[in-house]
This record gives sequence, C-alpha cells and structure tokens, in this order.
Amino acid sequence: MATIYDVARLAGVSPATVSRVFNGVGVSPQKTQAVRDAADELRYTPSRAARTLRKQSAEVIALIIPDIENPYFTELARGVEDVAQRAGFSVVLCNSDSETEKEATYLEIALSANMAGVIVAPASADTDLGPTLAMGRPVVAVDRGTHDRIDRVVMANLQAGRAATEALLAAGYRRVACLTGPREIETAHERALGWRAAMATHLPDAELDSLLRYSTFRVGGGRDGMTELLALPEPPDAIVAGNNLLGVGALQVLTERGLTPPEVGVSVVGSLPFTTLSPQAVTIVRLPAREMGVQAAEMLLERIAGDDEPARTVVLPGAVQAATLLRA
Repeated sequence: MATIYDVARLAGVSPATVSRVFNGVGVSPQKTQAVRDAADELRYTPSRAARTLRKQSAEVIALIIPDIENPYFTELARGVEDVAQRAGFSVVLCNSDSETEKEATYLEIALSANMAGVIVAPASADTDLGPTLAMGRPVVAVDRGTHDRIDRVVMANLQAGRAATEALLAAGYRRVACLTGPREIETAHERALGWRAAMATHLPDAELDSLLRYSTFRVGGGRDGMTELLALPEPPDAIVAGNNLLGVGALQVLTERGLTPPEVGVSVVGSLPFTTLSPQAVTIVRLPAREMGVQAAEMLLERIAGDDEPARTVVLPGAVQAATLLRA
C-alpha cells in the first residue's frame, strides 16, 4: 500500500507538501496537480481517520430530508453528493419523515460523529438548529428556510404557484382549485399564495377559500384532497397541485372518475415522476432540485473551509412547460 512518502517521492515534493494538498492548505497549482497525479498513479488514499483527529471534524456531511421516497429530494441528494464527492467528502442521507423528533436525533448524531456540516430541508417551522450552530457546525437549509441566520437555497415558490395557475387560466379554465401541502410548511403556503394571487388578478370576484385544500405532500394527500374537491356542489374544472406527489394522487382520482386532462385541467409544481398520461396533457412547473443540491453543497463546503460572510439566500426559478393538449 502506497504511503505519503511514496507520493512525495513520485511528485518531487516533500511529505509536508503532500499533507498540505490533502488537507486543503494553500499550495501552488503546479505542486497540487503533481501530488494528485502521483496519488492517482499510486492509488493512494489519505487516512480519513487521521485527518479527522487533526481537523476535529470528519469529512462527512449530513443531508437531512423529509421524504426519501420523493424523487424531488432524491434529485436534490444527487446534486449534493456529486459536489461533496469531488471535494473528498462523503454524504450521510437521513430521512426525517417531516418529524421534528427524528430530525433532532439526526442532528445529534451529526454532532456526536463530528460531521463537518449539515444540509437540511427543515421538517417544520419548529426545527431547532441551536445546538448544532452553537457547536460551530455550518448548516445550509434547502427547499425551505428556518428562523436561524444561515445560508439557504430555496425555490421561487410563490412565482411557481402563480405560473401554474396562470397556465390553466390561459387555457380557458375558470374554477381553478389549489391542492398543497401542510399549512405550516413554507413551500406549501407560498405556492398557495401564488395561486391566490393569480386568481385574484384574473378573476377578482371568485370565491377562493372553498377551492383551497391543505394536505400532506404525498400521493395519499393528493388523492384525499382531489376527492374532497370533486365532492363540492360546484367542483373545480382545474387543479394546481403543490408538488409532484400531490399531482400523482390527484391524477389517480381523476383517472378513476373518467376526468383525465384536458377534461379537468392539471398543473403540477415540480416534475411529474410517474403517470400514464401524455406529457402534453399536464402543465409542469419544473423545479431545479439537483441544482439546489449543487448550490447548497458548494455553500456548505465554503463555510467548512472558513467562509464567515453574512448568511446568503439563493432563490432558484422554475420553468413552465405548458400543456398543449387542450379541451375541445
């Protein structure tokens, strides 16, 4: 097995220079490249345990998300992992199930394991990052914010909700309902605000409260909410689904009732992960989940490296893919 001395000899530098390269300490680009080339040739892997002892934190990042089964968060995780791996960090994926107790347990584990930092999609507005921040561990919030002054990468949720609604209004639908996630979750609330703003602009006399349903951000929530809306004395002629899984659930119910788009219009905020319908039948407001993960990981690595600038917020816009299969 190659040692640091073998790498130094092949690269033509001192062992101390090799150590500085693998610990991220400033070394000239030429020497850095020589060391990395030599390490690749010798298949040398620096000791993670030794570096953890020296740096007082492991080269590991905790990624805490609310629903590992949701493809949106899987895409986010891929972005985080790609960036972390290139920087020599590993990622531990934790599923909070949107439960603050589980989330708190994972945050405690991240501290006890001396993980270098945390990326978290907060389970609720009550997420407690105090102990983690008090120990000097950098944290970046994704998808939704917290009450703490930390970096965050979020979507332009209000604009996404508005764009999803306006696409349906432009297609001729008028009684457009909104089915979104839990009331206390920032993303659910903001997307509903976007729907409400679009409806108020284009149909100022419309009665909106009966057309709004808060639910879970899961397929079952979409099914339940869609069933309730169809049971109204005057059911909606279109629906804005606040996330991908809500859209799947709503479409399942509509299909069972023989009301598939464009008979009832559907706009989904986020990619539609699985459906047998033509992609031309549903409007999609695509959210760049992988890019969110990439940016969050880059920001966290900057904090781990010592960046102490004020907290930053990055807002990523969605992209509208309007349905082209319209009602006769």
